[in-house]
Amino acid sequence: MEQSEIILRAIGVLTETQEMVRRLNEDTAADMDAGEAQLGRLVTEVFPTVEVPGDATPAEAGQAVVDALMPAAISLVGAFAFLFSELAEVHDTGRSEIKSTDLLRALALRLSRPDDEA
Repeated sequence: MEQSEIILRAIGVLTETQEMVRRLNEDTAADMDAGEAQLGRLVTEVFPTVEVPGDATPAEAGQAVVDALMPAAISLVGAFAFLFSELAEVHDTGRSEIKSTDLLRALALRLSRPDDEA
């Protein structure tokens, strides 16, 4: 999965989480389940399946898992860190006319465009 795709999916998770928080006084259990399901799908799609040889030592097995999962973990954390920095920049500059959902939508549109249109 490309980094831009991971960022787009992270935007979806953040947007769904915002909606979930807004509806906390309503049907909380259903909203929580929907948010967790979306995050679970993202993690499942980003992290690869790891196969460890049956004859691997514990150290080799551990290293195989780290080697397989580290790039995905870095990509996922990087996506959320990027989005946090974008949201924080708007907040820190005092631009209260821009809502976080609008910023996330604009970022999603920008990332969705082919490179020659950006």
